[in-house]
Amino acid sequence: MGSHVPSLHAIIPAGGSGTRLWPVSRAGHPKFLLDLTGNGRTLLQQTYDRLLPLVGAEGIHVITGVRHADAVRRQLPDLSGDQVVAEPSPRDSMPAIALMAALVHRRDPDAVVASFASDHLVEDVAAFHDAVRQATEAALEGYVVTIGIEPDAPSTAYGYIEAGDSLSDIAGAPDALAVRRFVEKPPVEVAEEYVGSGRYRWNAGMFVVRAGVLLDHLRREQPRLYEGVVSIADAWDRPDRDAVLEQTWPTLTKIAIDHAIAEPVAASGGVAVVPASFGWSDIGDFAAVADAMQSSDGDVSVLGDPSAVAAVDTSGLVVTSGRTVSVIGLEDVVVVDTPDAVLVTTRARAQEVKRLVDHWRGAGREDLL
Repeated sequence: MGSHVPSLHAIIPAGGSGTRLWPVSRAGHPKFLLDLTGNGRTLLQQTYDRLLPLVGAEGIHVITGVRHADAVRRQLPDLSGDQVVAEPSPRDSMPAIALMAALVHRRDPDAVVASFASDHLVEDVAAFHDAVRQATEAALEGYVVTIGIEPDAPSTAYGYIEAGDSLSDIAGAPDALAVRRFVEKPPVEVAEEYVGSGRYRWNAGMFVVRAGVLLDHLRREQPRLYEGVVSIADAWDRPDRDAVLEQTWPTLTKIAIDHAIAEPVAASGGVAVVPASFGWSDIGDFAAVADAMQSSDGDVSVLGDPSAVAAVDTSGLVVTSGRTVSVIGLEDVVVVDTPDAVLVTTRARAQEVKRLVDHWRGAGREDLL
């Protein structure tokens, strides 16, 4: 896998409730804490595993919600002290990443920080490592760098990155390209044009940048957010840390890093992309879970105990908590059985599961959320 990348620190924002994966993923035990591939490691643990060869355990930092911090520490016992930070409330990705970058920068002014979601899958870890190493080299030249996934279909589920001229003169980053712009999730006909042009990559939300450069951009683009994050970081080793965090955190602008930094900096030519193809998935719904799993019973993938499932003339995915599940004569079905809720849908409609979460929330069934 190669040696650690000097001065590289990995930030893992671990948040969200994964509503498209309800009823398996709940607010109290969300997607990133779950094993959704049946290999015995949760999505968070798999993220940790693939970052470990790049930065070592001491270079991994997780920021998560207060209610999940203890579970994160149990799943990642090699992380200690301030390597796991609990944010008082969700403020989207920019405040979370900025705080961790500020804390890292205080201890290592030359640090490069790389942010990776806690709940994505990567099949080809060696190719992922190569992309991160190239992105780090481009980041050392002052760029905000994203890793753009080579699209294999005109997906409408992801944002896109439009690439421009080559930046191959950057030593160690032969694949790097300038970024022209970031595009929100497009309609299918536009996505088809993007994929056909060869200029666009999926935006997987992976960013690599020198910590000092990130904070400088934040000061210019979001000065109020910058001042709040720096005040928290300055108090981190003082007795009033918790008080400053509790008082300041709710005042921080709730904004994603894409909107706060990536889009405006791209407009001024400061963003690069390293195109990559390493079998990436955001495991966004049960259709993606089925795709990520090896079929365990003909055309049916089973998450859980296969002996508890009988699937006859059926294709799709069955998730079982141990209770017997029997399915016959259904194609591309998704059946999810948990102790207090059952979901039945199709792979084609799997993206719509969050509508059911909205239904039960509206019905006052907080116990199901």
